[in-house]
Amino acid sequence: MRLTATRPTAFSRRQFLAGLGSLAATPVFAKSTLAESLISRQANEGVPLFASAFRKSNGTYGIGILDDLGQVLAEVSLPGRGHGVAISPDKSCWVAFARRPGAFAVVIHPFDRVEPYVLTASKGRHFYGHGCFSADGRLLYSVENDFDAARGVVGVYDMSAAEPKRIGELDTFGVGPHDILMSADGRVLIVANGGIETHPDRAREKLNLDSMAPSIVFLDAETGDLLSSQTLPRSLHQVSLRHMAMDAAGRVWVGGQFEGPESETPPLVVVVERDQPPRPTAIPTPVAAGLENYIGSVTANNDGSVIATSAPRGDQTLFWDTSTSAFLGAKPIPDGCGVAPIDQAGFLISDGNGALSYVGELDAPAEIIARPPGYSWDNHMSSIS
Repeated sequence: MRLTATRPTAFSRRQFLAGLGSLAATPVFAKSTLAESLISRQANEGVPLFASAFRKSNGTYGIGILDDLGQVLAEVSLPGRGHGVAISPDKSCWVAFARRPGAFAVVIHPFDRVEPYVLTASKGRHFYGHGCFSADGRLLYSVENDFDAARGVVGVYDMSAAEPKRIGELDTFGVGPHDILMSADGRVLIVANGGIETHPDRAREKLNLDSMAPSIVFLDAETGDLLSSQTLPRSLHQVSLRHMAMDAAGRVWVGGQFEGPESETPPLVVVVERDQPPRPTAIPTPVAAGLENYIGSVTANNDGSVIATSAPRGDQTLFWDTSTSAFLGAKPIPDGCGVAPIDQAGFLISDGNGALSYVGELDAPAEIIARPPGYSWDNHMSSIS
């Protein structure tokens, strides 16, 4: 099946890349981030841009800014390992979150000469690695752990000031919130409560596997009121609901990570709507058996017609037709996890071995388009143009 009619092409980039000059290693506290001319050049030349957390071979961490040929155009260093990146609606502000149970989030204004700002989690809270913006870009919503109470919360931050400020929090009505989306109309927050209790004093230990209760909740973005909570059947309570994407019709696709017996292969991808229970999709048995019960990223293509779900432990990326929920096929990509939409309907996929691959047609192999030396890409990749 064809996912896209076009292949990423090499734009005329000589002046664009020359303009970046020495900006390929920007410290997190530097006074200059990216050149002010970057956004105008990007608009003029139509260069797609992407952001991903990375770890370098020298042990340093950061956020890399990439083009659709897999070239690292610039980077911003992080105090520790990063996870997801939230992008404001106008693309002018990014927030890179620490991997759970990290306590930092770095606010980046990539197209201005503004020093990155480090947000620190409030006392008794830590970040879970993801966030999203309000429709007007003024507020940032971050999934967090109230770890002493074993309660999920959404931290609310005012991003309009020079120094962002936490102004409150909302209850997620669950445990272990991992991902968060804003609805298309900007009125509803959608939170994936993974259901796993953790505490920073016990590192990444999972404390309640027998009593897990994952859920997808829909919250009023203004009041925090619970509008709907959708849960899996009790027989699937150990499928931790983790990462999400919305399709063209506004349905939420969720990837799971199973915490039960290794011999079982429960559904790992479900479709959720506000007023309907989750609908598990069917993964062919030979494919499911090799996934190690773990879905990493979940991403829709640019027109919302296809969903990609990465399975890095199984070295596979799976594809789904959003109109029918049918499984379209899988591509072998070793340790591939970060997925972002590219061109008309294809995907750019990053992996822990440092490669970036392009998938545009399911009847053709995934194509490695770059492998920048010294990089290991983390779990997620975001489109930023």
